[in-house]
Amino acid sequence: MIRRNTNLFRILFSFMDLCALNMVQLLIFIIYPSLAADGFKYIILIIMMNLVWLGCSYVTTLYIHDQQLNFELFAKKTVQAITLYILLVLFFIFLFKYNYSRLFIIFSFSGFALTLTLSRAFSILGAGYFVHNHRFVRNIIMIGYNDVSKQLVSHFISQMENISVKGYFEDYKSVHELSNFPIIGHLRDCLHYAISNKVTEIYCTIAPETNPVIYELAQNAEKNFIRFLFVPDLKLFVNRTLHFNYLEDIPILSLRPEPLQDVAGQIKKRLFDIVFSLMVIVLLLSWLLPILAILIKLDSKGPVFFVQIRSGKNNLPFRCYKFRSLCVNNDADSRQVTKNDTRYTRLGRFLRRTNIDELPQFFNTLSGSMSVVGPRPHMIKHTELYSGLLNEYMVRHFIKPGITGWAQVNGCRGETKTVLHMQKRVEHDIWYIENWSLWLDFKIIIMTVFNAIKGEKNAF
Repeated sequence: MIRRNTNLFRILFSFMDLCALNMVQLLIFIIYPSLAADGFKYIILIIMMNLVWLGCSYVTTLYIHDQQLNFELFAKKTVQAITLYILLVLFFIFLFKYNYSRLFIIFSFSGFALTLTLSRAFSILGAGYFVHNHRFVRNIIMIGYNDVSKQLVSHFISQMENISVKGYFEDYKSVHELSNFPIIGHLRDCLHYAISNKVTEIYCTIAPETNPVIYELAQNAEKNFIRFLFVPDLKLFVNRTLHFNYLEDIPILSLRPEPLQDVAGQIKKRLFDIVFSLMVIVLLLSWLLPILAILIKLDSKGPVFFVQIRSGKNNLPFRCYKFRSLCVNNDADSRQVTKNDTRYTRLGRFLRRTNIDELPQFFNTLSGSMSVVGPRPHMIKHTELYSGLLNEYMVRHFIKPGITGWAQVNGCRGETKTVLHMQKRVEHDIWYIENWSLWLDFKIIIMTVFNAIKGEKNAF
């Protein structure tokens, strides 16, 4: 049912948005019939607009939602999609140098944005009607008064307006505090109360193994068209948030969400890495690399590139490339660079402060050993050290290392003087793994460029 509702949502809104996009173009042609004289080139543009919108909605995951629609997130993703759409269409026009009417472009963008705004407003109003209409209110009761049931009720109150919590059923001897909702009665009174008060759902937080009456209650509830739901307290075994999925009919619990475990996510990220790396190599490094090679050679003795074995995805070692910024020394694989390091070359300090020394890693990205965005790769020695000090340190190796990352743009870069510094970096890396999206990668790249221009105190 959840998958069916989600697919219906995607199909409905994607169809509505495409209809709105094309209706806007048709309306402009009706208002300005003179545009029909150049009809062929406008047909090309409209086809491109449709393809670009489909691509933007896919990249921003616009039509992908959970069972409960989060309209705030939906609005945010709509803004992201329309912004990316406008930029790409303008880039297409600039690239092919078609002479389109400015009025057509302005009315097309503004009209489409307006129809998107109206469709989202209507969807929110419609949802509000269903939420506040008494026919759609879900009356629920809780079996068991404990931390899990209280947390569940708190979630219902704050997140779901169409739910009315009636109270708890629990042995009075097990309750030692005043509750926000009444303790209605004992378990044996539960079903009679539910039938009399038109309860639609019963949530049970008591393990059936500890009280066999629960199984009988569940069967009798369904006979009276009342849904009976079991809420297991898994924190007895794992003291952290768990994530629930299905592999066909087999329930699976995981310690964290990983968007990049999905094949579609991996393909999107890899295509982005290839395209972005090629752009940097062709447009920037093709002329900058020879210049820097000459300057590095003139500045100090040694090779142009510094090559170091670092920890990659699944902790597999790889050769990481950088422009050499230090004098040739024997401590490169064991000693971190510090702010007042005496090993800097004259040019090297500038290269590191501006992150230009990292540019050769786009060749790593193109070859597949790195990504544009991800956790920064560490020296083998540091991986061995911190994997024994921090429990979740190795989680950052679930994905490819990056040229820049969420930790770096949030100030967690440079020398790690204490274990706490590394812990903060690992926390940011794991957050990135759990929350990855292409839009987040764009955001991190933009923040990296901005920080490089502004300057960072930890960049050395």
